[in-house]
Amino acid sequence: MHEPASASVLNAAAQAGIATRPALRFLTCGSVDDGKSTLIGRLLYEQNLIFDDQLASLGRDSKKFGSTGVDHDYALLLDGLEAEREQGITIDVAYRYFATPRRAFVAADTPGHEQYTRNMATGASNADLAVLLVDARKGLLAQTRRHAVIASLLRIRSVVLAVNKIDLVDFDQTVFDGIVEAFFSFSRDLGFGEIKAIPISARYGDNVSSASARMPWYGGPHLLEHLETVDVEDDRAAKPLRMPVQWVNRASSDFRGFAGTISSGRVARGDEIAVLPSARVTRVASIIGPSGDVDSAAAGDSVTLTLADEIDVARGDMLVAARDRPQTSDQFAAHLFWMSNERLFPGRSYLMKIGHRTLGATVTDLKHRIDINSLSKLAAKTLALNEVGVCNVSTASAVAFDAYAANRETGAFILIDRYSNETVAAGTLDFALRRATNIHHQDQAVSTAARSALMHHKPAVLWFTGLPGSGKSTIANLVEAGLHGRGIHTVLLDGDNVRHGLNRDLGFTESDRVENIRRVAEVAKLMTDAGLVVLCSFISPFRAERRMARELIVAGDFLEVFVDTPIEQCIARDPKGLYRRALAGEIKNFTGVDQAYETPEQAELHLMAGVKDADSLANEVIEVLTARKII
Repeated sequence: MHEPASASVLNAAAQAGIATRPALRFLTCGSVDDGKSTLIGRLLYEQNLIFDDQLASLGRDSKKFGSTGVDHDYALLLDGLEAEREQGITIDVAYRYFATPRRAFVAADTPGHEQYTRNMATGASNADLAVLLVDARKGLLAQTRRHAVIASLLRIRSVVLAVNKIDLVDFDQTVFDGIVEAFFSFSRDLGFGEIKAIPISARYGDNVSSASARMPWYGGPHLLEHLETVDVEDDRAAKPLRMPVQWVNRASSDFRGFAGTISSGRVARGDEIAVLPSARVTRVASIIGPSGDVDSAAAGDSVTLTLADEIDVARGDMLVAARDRPQTSDQFAAHLFWMSNERLFPGRSYLMKIGHRTLGATVTDLKHRIDINSLSKLAAKTLALNEVGVCNVSTASAVAFDAYAANRETGAFILIDRYSNETVAAGTLDFALRRATNIHHQDQAVSTAARSALMHHKPAVLWFTGLPGSGKSTIANLVEAGLHGRGIHTVLLDGDNVRHGLNRDLGFTESDRVENIRRVAEVAKLMTDAGLVVLCSFISPFRAERRMARELIVAGDFLEVFVDTPIEQCIARDPKGLYRRALAGEIKNFTGVDQAYETPEQAELHLMAGVKDADSLANEVIEVLTARKII
């Protein structure tokens, strides 16, 4: 009977005097159909980690879904989703826990299909070692290189290059040597600390958990032997104290503790610590573990700390060693792995989640994209799905962090799309940008309220959006004329006019349109600070940028005005002849033709421009401003 191993295996090993090593977290990665799931399945089978009923089920599933003829298809032990079995690919990350007398393991089987590369990155984020599989018949593929780059980006320093399906090339040493040479040449600049190349046949078990007699030319360890002995010591406890606050614990009116998992370092009762980003210094009054008070705790422990002083500490703050603090900044250089079908738009506002803190963030500059085949640096204005780039990031407020190279726990982040809540990127922080550390907000003697009182009206932004030719500028002009006649201080920012000056360096690509609206929104904010009613007439095709503009303005002072004209009327009207040229292919990136327009979902004013005339619509706008007591 095949019985699964458990912690009792390690206990028995300890009683027998066998030295055990710290648990190893590893992942299998590589291109699709290179045998990742088969390898882990075979490893589990050879270690007697499968129940008899699981083995019987595997036999039935192999006949129904398998790709190995009459043999057991060990990949099915990992591919648990019905879609995975039907398609013969891994989609999600499958985790398996097992132990041998020498070591405990957490194995992550990650997908090789390009569409699911983001799941590979998820598995790699917590791994100590990567088993990178290569089909001996195919050699290094683009996805093989991509996974190697991601493993390097996520600071995995130990790699096993498992040249699989060596049986399908007649156990040819020349093939193996050629693949190894190609990989070592490719990975020279990836910073791996150790690369061990092993020829294997996952299907038949050659060099998986025992040496293969069919490859006498190979004298190295089999895979399991290497995994059992590889040195990947956990050095987190030796690093400075870092504990992101996950929860403020108010168990009673006279108790206030700060709960979280210690990312690195050690802490003891009485230690001097600092709270970041406020930089307040205090001492640890007590440490509470799962079973009660303890004298000290170390990396990996989940604890609640109480402090000697009453200090304002919130979720997302970081408790750190007072004399060995991380960097604190709101501008960083970072590596970014893009995980969304929607491209990266520098200038667009995303949400950054770092530790337990979530705040607004913008990629201010994309320095370059990394070519996964040559590792060369390519000029780029955007990143597409599965691309890796180096960029500058700006956050809404200062963040405490370590460079990812120094601390994987406190130097990693993700970006989230504000509109869809999709995780669009995983990133690693490299260093703080010092260019803005001497810039501070300057207090002004005259406030916005004082300017408004002088002008006898409130400031506001009227954001006119709609398709080209919808009548935005016409209506905005009429509204401004009506407001001017009432003595209202206004300014009109029109899309075409702004591109003659402030934004003359921008084109009409999606990324340029994002930057166009970002600049205009910042100008509009400055003008509302001056007490003006600002009329902005821009196509502004993306909801994300319209939301960004709204969030810059005081709540209630931003009115989105959707000028809704059917595209057929816009084309028929075509005052500038642009639709005709765009439909003929003479103009690229034209909204409504070859570039999408995302209609507003909660506009304050919805003007049916295809039904009413411009004067009536302008009056509607002025009536709303009056009803809201802006004028």
